[in-house]
Amino acid sequence: MANRWPVAGVDLHLDLDPAASRRGGLERALREAIRAGRLTPGARLPATRRLAVELGLARNTVAAAYDQLVAEGYLTARRGAGTQVAPLPLTEPPEPPAPPLRPGPRHDLTPGSPDVSAFPTTAWLRATRRALTAAPASVHGYGDPRGRLELRTALAQYLGRTRGVRASPERIVVTSGYVQALALLASVLDGPVAMEDPGLPFHRDVVTRAGRPVVPLPVDERGATTPADVAAAVVTPAHQYPTGVPLHPTRRHALTTWARETGGLLVEDDYDGEFRYDRQPLGAVQGTAPDHVAYAGSASKTLGPGVRLGWLVLPPRWVDPVVDAKLHADHHTEVIGQLTLADLIGTHAYDRHVRGCRLRYRRRRDLLVRRLADLGVPAHGVSAGLHALVEHPDEAAVLARAAAHGLAVSGLREHWHDPDTATRQGVVVGYATPAEHAYRAALDALTLALTAGGPAPR
Repeated sequence: MANRWPVAGVDLHLDLDPAASRRGGLERALREAIRAGRLTPGARLPATRRLAVELGLARNTVAAAYDQLVAEGYLTARRGAGTQVAPLPLTEPPEPPAPPLRPGPRHDLTPGSPDVSAFPTTAWLRATRRALTAAPASVHGYGDPRGRLELRTALAQYLGRTRGVRASPERIVVTSGYVQALALLASVLDGPVAMEDPGLPFHRDVVTRAGRPVVPLPVDERGATTPADVAAAVVTPAHQYPTGVPLHPTRRHALTTWARETGGLLVEDDYDGEFRYDRQPLGAVQGTAPDHVAYAGSASKTLGPGVRLGWLVLPPRWVDPVVDAKLHADHHTEVIGQLTLADLIGTHAYDRHVRGCRLRYRRRRDLLVRRLADLGVPAHGVSAGLHALVEHPDEAAVLARAAAHGLAVSGLREHWHDPDTATRQGVVVGYATPAEHAYRAALDALTLALTAGGPAPR
């Protein structure tokens, strides 16, 4: 419905939304007129009786709309002065046009993600239904910052039998993914944190944003070395990211000895420890020093990053500080997902899903290794995880050719604490990322990127 009435000598065109209630439509139309500047500060509005007649509305409807806009600060009403537009700077400058959306890559081999198209949707739905049916109404209220006892109990059993972690539910804190787990630990530490070099730059940013200085922890063919003069050291023992080497037994012993003798905290990032293809997965370092190692894991590599579920298994003295930090960060992690994951673990549906992923990713890695061998290029790192390192003397050229062929892949240089002093170049290939049907085409694009003088991009 469109109507006009004279306001301060000007005919104002007022559009009432026919889909809204009469009062709601009038409120919305007046707000828009004020925001757009058609009703200027100080402009006097018609009396409720007059406007009701002109719009064919009940007077109470107009009065209620005026009262609502007075309460919101758009209008003022004074005895003897009528209803006027409030003298507030309500007119907003027009928003700049949104930048055009850039199309995503045709082929995606960036590391850090599983094949999310393989998410176990049916099993997740069944587990959610069972969990909600059995759960009391209290699960929808505020809960324990440590997380639901059902999930912490399931994790203690699962991590014990699959990763050799020595855990009890009381020492587990459920987090909203590994990033939050790392941020919580950084927030309660007191001193510098050693982080692997090379390593994921985003994780370094998480620690520095928490106010902790980061120092490089060199990595060689035996994994991370032993730190000095730091409050904590963050390592990826099962499958170092991005080099792909496992932590040598002597280095494992050296790191736990360092933690015992100095009181420093060893943080074990077991981000893809379930995925070892040539032997049984290496047990967690935490199993040999549970009072000195904070074990961190998540469902991001097994199910998908969108699930936002992670966990910390903490030494006793770190439980209370981390729980307090979690309480003040977000109170507790979303509950329905926790109950669902607990059900998946308890019914062994989670184990079945991981076994299926393990077979799928092993086939992908084997195919990658064969394709690289045809080029005379080795894949560095043990047969494990979701990524492989491909060294190349001209990383910049490879990345440029990859971009030209529509391939997203990560360069090794950005992973060094100081990229200008990087001693190795190459690309980190996330062979788990594409959907199954898109994987071979992604490998074709990678082959072209690694081959100087290859066919021009189409």
